[in-house]
Amino acid sequence: MFRKFLEEGELPYCKGCGHSLVANNIDLALQKNNYSLLDLIVVTDIGCHGIIDKSFKTHTIHGLHGRSVALASGISAGINNPKKKVIALVGDGGATIGMQHIIDAAHNNFDITVIVHNNMLYGMTGGQPSEFTPYGFKTTTTPEGMKRAGYDICSMATTAGAKFVSRVIGTTDFSDVLAKAFATKGFSLVEVMEICPSYGVKANPGMKLKNIVEEAGLEIKNFVDKESDSYQAEIRTDLKSLFNDYDKIPVKYKSDINSPVNILISGSAGEGVQSAAEIFAKAAVSSGLNVSKKGNYPVTVGVGFSSSDIIISPNEILFTGTKDPDVIIITSKDGLDYSSSTVKSSSNAIIFCDSSLTLPETNAKVIKFDFRNKVPVKNVSLYALLYYLNYSKIFPLDALLENLKSDKLIAKLDLNKLLDFSLN
Repeated sequence: MFRKFLEEGELPYCKGCGHSLVANNIDLALQKNNYSLLDLIVVTDIGCHGIIDKSFKTHTIHGLHGRSVALASGISAGINNPKKKVIALVGDGGATIGMQHIIDAAHNNFDITVIVHNNMLYGMTGGQPSEFTPYGFKTTTTPEGMKRAGYDICSMATTAGAKFVSRVIGTTDFSDVLAKAFATKGFSLVEVMEICPSYGVKANPGMKLKNIVEEAGLEIKNFVDKESDSYQAEIRTDLKSLFNDYDKIPVKYKSDINSPVNILISGSAGEGVQSAAEIFAKAAVSSGLNVSKKGNYPVTVGVGFSSSDIIISPNEILFTGTKDPDVIIITSKDGLDYSSSTVKSSSNAIIFCDSSLTLPETNAKVIKFDFRNKVPVKNVSLYALLYYLNYSKIFPLDALLENLKSDKLIAKLDLNKLLDFSLN
């Protein structure tokens, strides 16, 4: 067949994989509907199906496992353009993980088409069963066969409110079904039953795909086909641009540095690492410098480490974060545990750390100070940055003090007392 939306040549799947047939049918169906290359947005996620991205000549977006439908829904609502076709590709594994996304997308009638590549197992990670694996089907971790039935995604999507739903056997030309799904206004879903040649065939020798589907009670049919209006995003004209609403930081001070300074401050949750880094960054901007800030902390934000990479430079900065900081500030054991590998590998850096900490062997210059016992825990990070700024003079101390006074969270701080500590 002539391809319009896919690159010519072999597709990136195992020999005999049904995913290749799905991709070719998508191309043929899009041609039948007279879409142009720029009309199509294909969203994939983790899974064997997702490696098709590089073969499409269209807009493509690759997301996390199980998230393609959520991404596609947001794209459709955002562009709010019925002339564009948003297609979400997902495997049975991804559909298992992102089941609620599919149900919500159908319920809200987002204008997308979801194509479920159901080969009845997790093909990319070793052939384990998914929630779509039918009763009796054997996988690498269920060699005796599944003891319960899998989900019927077509019935679930229909119940949720989808406008077109169909299940097909992925062994023939089903482009007409896909063309119908693509032409539907609103949410449509096509489940393509396949079998994985690497795991499914080996685990179930001699079994025919058609028989597997029939024995599982999965009907090959159109479940629903009805006309409706698709979801329309509310267009508001009273909203101001976020980029026009921010407060500009006036330049009142001058810095004499002529090259970038990369700073890593690393401490514990509750020590004000992120807020202190933010104030420090604003002070640098008010000194005529360019700044980037990148925070890092675990999902459980109230415990464990908290760190921030700050880059200040007289020139434009085109990235955030740094693997080779010039300055490392460590205020706690959590911070040390997080930054220990950086400390070990540092040779040209200067390290400011709390006196209570024992650093691993390093060639960096080390300055110890009793940060933690000088101020309340919530101000330790701020105090450490004040100490460093007073030491380095990379921009005027007054710039930081002025930003501290204007910050509502820090307004009650005894700055004179804090400054006395820093200078001693």
